[in-house]
Amino acid sequence: MKRPVFVSISMAGKKKRKSCVIFLLCIFLFGLTSCMKDSGNRPYEPDGPAPDPHDGVFVYENSSMAFGGDGKKIVLSLKGDLCALFELAEGDYEGTYVFLSGDLPPLGSKPVRYDAAHELKIELADGYSGVFPVGLVSQDGKSVSVSTETVKEDRIPLVFEKDGKYIQIMFVKE
Repeated sequence: MKRPVFVSISMAGKKKRKSCVIFLLCIFLFGLTSCMKDSGNRPYEPDGPAPDPHDGVFVYENSSMAFGGDGKKIVLSLKGDLCALFELAEGDYEGTYVFLSGDLPPLGSKPVRYDAAHELKIELADGYSGVFPVGLVSQDGKSVSVSTETVKEDRIPLVFEKDGKYIQIMFVKE
């Protein structure tokens, strides 16, 4: 009769070892995954070489954006109705710009080349910073289409929302 008791103790020992091995394996896997860098969503990267940065003056009515060709410098010249949309007074402003991917959870917007952009971020020397969606607005102003190649070498379509409707501001290269 003692033999079955001894066997059951031996079986309990095997279960303990198996549980311990599983526990240690779980700790190892948890440690391994916590050391890995979370890259989150990655922005779309079109095939082929990146286009040259914008260079020259892009106009909309009596306002303009002048790009230095270096992928960084911008001079924003605002007049009339665009002042309210940009929330700036009339005048010329120097600063920098970057095209962004749009919100990619969990890490947010990432810098991208302009032919893959969903946003344009402008930072001016006076501390102003604004992020503007880029896209094509429907004729009724109720929807916006954003896709790759929305921004082109000769156009930058900005989207603003006013009174529940979208407004298309198409800056075109002179």
